[in-house]
Amino acid sequence: MKKNIYRTAAVVTGLSIAERALGFLYRIVLSRLIGAEGLGLYQVALSVFSVFITLGTGGIPITVSRLISKNKAGGSAKGESGAVTAGLLGSLALTLPVCLIFVLFGSKFTFLFSDERCLSLFSILLIGLVFSSVYAVVRGSFWGNKQFLAPSILELVEESVMVIAGVLLLRGVSDVFEGARLACIAVIISYFVSFSSSAICFFARGGRLSSPRGQLKPLFSSAMPITAVRAGGSLVGSAVAVLLPAMLIRAGATRTQALQMFGVVSGMAIPILSIPSTIIGSISLVLVPELSEDFYRKRFKHMAKNIERGLSTTVLIACTLIPLFFVLGDDVGRVLYSDASAGEMIRKCCFILLPMSLTMISTGILNSLNFEKQTLVFYFIGAALMLGAVLLLPKYIGVYAYPVGLALSYLVCSVCNLIFLCKKCPLPSSLLKKSLIVCALMLPISLIGQFICVALKKYLSALGAMGLTALAMLAITFVLYFFCHIFSPKPFKKLLFEK
Repeated sequence: MKKNIYRTAAVVTGLSIAERALGFLYRIVLSRLIGAEGLGLYQVALSVFSVFITLGTGGIPITVSRLISKNKAGGSAKGESGAVTAGLLGSLALTLPVCLIFVLFGSKFTFLFSDERCLSLFSILLIGLVFSSVYAVVRGSFWGNKQFLAPSILELVEESVMVIAGVLLLRGVSDVFEGARLACIAVIISYFVSFSSSAICFFARGGRLSSPRGQLKPLFSSAMPITAVRAGGSLVGSAVAVLLPAMLIRAGATRTQALQMFGVVSGMAIPILSIPSTIIGSISLVLVPELSEDFYRKRFKHMAKNIERGLSTTVLIACTLIPLFFVLGDDVGRVLYSDASAGEMIRKCCFILLPMSLTMISTGILNSLNFEKQTLVFYFIGAALMLGAVLLLPKYIGVYAYPVGLALSYLVCSVCNLIFLCKKCPLPSSLLKKSLIVCALMLPISLIGQFICVALKKYLSALGAMGLTALAMLAITFVLYFFCHIFSPKPFKKLLFEK
């Protein structure tokens, strides 16, 4: 079971990384095809559209996944298909009125956009809202049946179609707005492909629909808190984008300086530090249906073991990557962005990784156990702390108010989540012991890595020194984990440590 979870998580992570890499390359291609202005119009319309997607489908896929696991545990095939039907009805009930309102009163919503042209782009993207809502539910049904490969492949296909359609449509286009419009059409094409492909896969794998009786109420009671968290995240991010530059200006920075500093931290440093979230997100995704089934079947010992594995793996991943970012952060900033300040920000803020990772995995665990309302409360406490830091700290620590606020938010959320989780599901003391050992090992690993990096830079290029230092640090990390009984294959462990 353990091997299956990790193997599945590894495959999902690989496909997710490929999808993100393709999206990153597409952004570069778009910037060359439609220019900075066209890309700006496209991004503004897409960002508003993503908020509506979150509101319409945010918590429904996970909830559908959990309801299917619940009905599987109860042996109710009708309940499984009814959960999918309930998800479709709920998602369409949230998205179709939005589409209708914009069709009838679209001109009244120009205030949402800094440029009127973005409204017409948003109207094009709105077509994809229904496609994405249906696809989200089908994706949740796959997760509930522990079929993770199909939706991961479909998401990669969706990204690939968008890239191909975008490149083909934009050949020879010189007008800025026309380029942005065609880029939006490429998005719609990709959504339609993912919608139709997922529907075909669903029915081809034996999926069916039935009466949603008894499934709608638990669907909405569970989905709404999760949706509120995700929508709150989007709104808080927008608030920070407005408030932080204003607070930096009030603290003495010019408008240009404030925007530059905000761009470095939000557009360069934080995205790099968020890369590990792909791995943690995959582990959380795989754990949710497994834990839900354990919970409803009352297999509490097995559930506790899976929770322990998820938490310990998360700590290992975060504490392995923190020393890498601390030692190589400056070089990463210079190589990727040609910006020394970005590198400094990555190095100084890398410690966010641990509370961020623990928040992600613990929130996923609690959601799978039907504690969405508790995670919602903890999230808003953390969000309030972050906004407070952004409002109060810039005059003392400048732009670092943002990462400090993020750290406080994630720390409070993770601590509250874990305390609540331990009350509901007692975990072995060995988990805390191993986690403390792993955290303590970060200091010697960082010091050794710093020494290796300085030595290699005398003989190699910056990129070569980065690569070899990273490999050396990973090797040292796993050797230390091995000898501290944190990570050790059983045969070798018996050979070396057991009498």
